[in-house]
Amino acid sequence: MAENKLITIARIKGAHGVKGEARIQSFTADPAACFGYGPFLDEAGKVILTPVKWRPVKDGFVVTFRESLQREAIAALRGTKLFAPRAALPAPEDDEFYVTDLLGLDAVSPEGDAVGKIAAVQNFGAGDLLEIDTPSGRVFVAFTRADVPEVSLREGRVTVILPEEDAAEGADPDGSGPDGGNPEKS
Repeated sequence: MAENKLITIARIKGAHGVKGEARIQSFTADPAACFGYGPFLDEAGKVILTPVKWRPVKDGFVVTFRESLQREAIAALRGTKLFAPRAALPAPEDDEFYVTDLLGLDAVSPEGDAVGKIAAVQNFGAGDLLEIDTPSGRVFVAFTRADVPEVSLREGRVTVILPEEDAAEGADPDGSGPDGGNPEKS
């Protein structure tokens, strides 16, 4: 893990009001913690904004910055990812990982056979999923202890149990169910 690596900690959602404030969405476990890692950096590591005041709102924070920006300048930054140096963030606890640490790791079966590489970590609302590039395409694996029994950052690998291709024993390939798809039967 490179200590000079940048970690995405928030993003600008848009302007708020007419006084140069911005709406910020935090990606940190404790949402307010994103303000404790120093000024916000861009993806090249250059300081772009320095938060001085913030207050929680329904879907994030409204933030005032040291830099004097007009509403239009903040609006133009909508969608901008905000970074902090890895060295400024706390070390993860046991069984906790920064997403960036998982990207590019080798995915292997419980037997040690190569499966692919971690391409992304997604969350569509039901929990984290590892997106794995395999020779036959991308697959998703629930990031749970049952499906990912071991993560070894030191060895650069993740043990994964891939979902079965036939979903479940006795699955009905046409999706009609045991009653032939008749909604009257139960």
